[in-house]
Amino acid sequence: MDLSAKLKDVSLLQTKCFVHGKWVSAASDKTFAVDNPSTLQHIASCPEFDPKDTEAAVAAAQDAFKTFRHVPARTRARLLRRWYELMMEHMDDLASIITAENGKPLADSRTEVAYAASFFEWFSEEAPRIYGDTIEASNPSCRLRTVKEPIGVCGLIAPWNFPAAMITRKVGPALAAGCTVVVKAPGEAPLTALALAELARRAGIPDGVVNIITALENTAAVGQVLTTHPVIKKVSFTGSTGVGKLLMNQCSITLKKLSFELGGNAPFIVFDDANLAVALRGLMASKFRISGQTCVCANRILVQRAVYDTFVQMVVDEVRQFRVGDGYVQSTTHGPLIHQRAVQKVATHVQDAVARGARVLLGGEPLHSLGPNYFGITVLADMKPGMKLCYEETFGPVAAFFPFDTEEEAIALANDSDVGLAGYFFSKDANRCYRVAEALEVGMVGVNVGALSDPVAPFGGVKQSGFGREGSKYGIDEFVITKMVMTGIDD
Repeated sequence: MDLSAKLKDVSLLQTKCFVHGKWVSAASDKTFAVDNPSTLQHIASCPEFDPKDTEAAVAAAQDAFKTFRHVPARTRARLLRRWYELMMEHMDDLASIITAENGKPLADSRTEVAYAASFFEWFSEEAPRIYGDTIEASNPSCRLRTVKEPIGVCGLIAPWNFPAAMITRKVGPALAAGCTVVVKAPGEAPLTALALAELARRAGIPDGVVNIITALENTAAVGQVLTTHPVIKKVSFTGSTGVGKLLMNQCSITLKKLSFELGGNAPFIVFDDANLAVALRGLMASKFRISGQTCVCANRILVQRAVYDTFVQMVVDEVRQFRVGDGYVQSTTHGPLIHQRAVQKVATHVQDAVARGARVLLGGEPLHSLGPNYFGITVLADMKPGMKLCYEETFGPVAAFFPFDTEEEAIALANDSDVGLAGYFFSKDANRCYRVAEALEVGMVGVNVGALSDPVAPFGGVKQSGFGREGSKYGIDEFVITKMVMTGIDD
């Protein structure tokens, strides 16, 4: 696939890692292939960094931190603002790169670029507002204050499903706080991260402040360097709960500060007093975005029995209008899954549900005619507790409907999970809206809305969905330490 032919600015298509302001190959000269998940065509090859290569990137970040930590907040703000402006100026090219390596439709890719850039805009405005406090000490002969300082070099590990936004959501607050970073780009979709590095260079980000490295086969070994290296003081990871537990164990050796955004299994509740048209719009936004490959998409759709049949039919009618295909085709609404392992997981969930009594109302099969990474948009009815989908995140285009009778039953079903990232519910009863929002065991609740992501809102979960928050005014807190200074004075 000749991706460069789709770009206005071909210099955004970088295929080397970005370390200390330079484009570098792996010391071994090894590379790995980046393929289009829709067509399986080869796009490019990127460096297969190993632990020694990674250590060099960490050293670059440490060297840069010595000076960047003292750069005035207003200067850091201007750097982030310029990076934001460059992303917006190159939206179409960045979107083309995302679609090539991720598969999502171009319209979704453009939306992601705007969303990703918004984190640089937001944190450029927050950088000058990192405040300490003056506290009245118990001892009248002392004066007490706190100051916020950058924590240091940060290891940031990003996923493939939002290859731009999941990086900017981490890098933005890190740089705003005065930290330097080593970003491990996703092996499935590294080209977007490298394009962001090129724009960082143009924005004037000092050498070594932002380092972006790639690996596929060596991902575990590179991750171990980021989680055990004594120079790295903070690790931020977005990915599966299983990998998060492994990384957390590795980080314990040096007691790093952590923020982990892990797996979800979002409940989506429709009560019988809901505006069903609003609920339908919310479900389309939540469930099927990039073919269901988001950590906050609805995984279990709970509908009160009085409106169950009506709402399920509304969803089927809406979903029939979707068009699955290559992301570069204008009529495509939903693209492929990221790889064949993802297709197999979705197929396993559907087969398990059907074997246990669920009905397939739409789809339910891979779309082999389009390619090995395609799965049909699927609607399952009459789901029951105990099915695999109930306790595993599907990460695919499957809308699975569970009937319920009472509010108490819905809450119990929704909370019957060891993860708690996002939850949604729809109701016109104001009292119920307060009750249910407070009862759901999740870090984020959508009440009569199906899209939660906003740079001004704190993003994160509870239970085994992780800890820490990204975005919002709380996002910078993850990258600073609070230092207390007590000063004795003479009477």
